[in-house]
Amino acid sequence: MNDFWKSYDITHAEYGADYRCYPLYGTVHLMELAISLAFIVGAALWYRRSSARTRRRILVGVTALLLLDQAALLLGMALTGQWNWGYLPLHLCNINVFVCLYNTITDRNWCKEELYALCIPGAMLALLCPSWLDVPSWWTLINLHSVSIHALLVLYPVLLVASGYRPSPRRVPQVLAFLFGSALPIYFLNQSLNTNFYFLNDPYGNIITSTFTALLGEKYYILGFLPATALALLLMYLPWAADDKKKKRA
Repeated sequence: MNDFWKSYDITHAEYGADYRCYPLYGTVHLMELAISLAFIVGAALWYRRSSARTRRRILVGVTALLLLDQAALLLGMALTGQWNWGYLPLHLCNINVFVCLYNTITDRNWCKEELYALCIPGAMLALLCPSWLDVPSWWTLINLHSVSIHALLVLYPVLLVASGYRPSPRRVPQVLAFLFGSALPIYFLNQSLNTNFYFLNDPYGNIITSTFTALLGEKYYILGFLPATALALLLMYLPWAADDKKKKRA
């Protein structure tokens, strides 16, 4: 099989479980981050300067790219005989692809709030600390898919804010309800399918959950998500709360 199509399982068998195709913040990783940033900033500037009709087309286009990107991975793994339950689109970022689709169709504030509060920091962290490096090289379906889909997931809610959507700290309970409400069934699904969606079944292979394990131990690493989520929400809403406070003073 050509290296381009090889999955984690084949790479582990050939190179060992500790193999990484490129180092964090090495040349390849920095180039991927730079290209992603340029794409997001460029698309957001184009969107902001566009008419309402063009904005709608851009949003639909980004949604279509997200769905095609997700489908490409599933189809690639299926056609090469590598598909398993772990490729179900049930990580938080995968689920946000469908939240983007639902928002594009219905234009709901709770979708926008969840995408702003969870999708942006989650997808950004995935790009900054990728957990998909155990593939043969950067030129693989899995690596290219993972970089592109997470860049698109950052872009979508950025476009919502660029069009005037204003996140509200008052909607944080809705965001938390979505996060923990979706994590609970995923936790039990992981047990039955031996998968690791939301990284709730195994802390290894992800630098963030591995850090939680180093600090809290393997038994309690899940507790690390609580302060991490609180910090992420604080960083995402602090600018808006400060702006509200400034307007009230004025």
